[in-house]
Amino acid sequence: MAKGSANNVKVNEEAGKGQPEKKENKDFQYIVRIANKDLNGERLLPLALSDLKGIGERLGYVIAERLDLPIDKKIGELKEDQLEKLREYVEAKEYDLPDWLLNHRREPVTGKNLNLVSTDLEIQVQEDINLMKKIRSYKGIRHEKGKKVRGQRTRSNGRKGLSIGVVRKKE
Repeated sequence: MAKGSANNVKVNEEAGKGQPEKKENKDFQYIVRIANKDLNGERLLPLALSDLKGIGERLGYVIAERLDLPIDKKIGELKEDQLEKLREYVEAKEYDLPDWLLNHRREPVTGKNLNLVSTDLEIQVQEDINLMKKIRSYKGIRHEKGKKVRGQRTRSNGRKGLSIGVVRKKE
């Protein structure tokens, strides 16, 4: 491949084999640990954050912009102080973001708007379901019975665990 080729790949001319030249970054981290989860360092920052349970792609972009982190960089390329700032922000439950962007609004006990991540989110969802069961709400009763909770029809679907096909009578 030549320098002026159609796909604009920079060629390592010393090797002469036409392999693209790769930069070796000694500070690159292939695994970044945030909120007790290992994230792939080769993914872009917002997409890597969306691997965390409780943070979606949109929230990942908003967090990156709020902390003035480059959106087009991979998460493994960030400096240690940037990663520490990101860890502290993600693991804090209260974000300075609009309420509609958070996943646990108006918590029943404190009334605060929180965004829970990873195991905190799983524990809180289970506690919410147990509270619904305890106060005997319609949704709680549906959870107890193992039926559909959100208004779906159950005439033809949701028949797990009842019976096995058609059984004929013995003559």
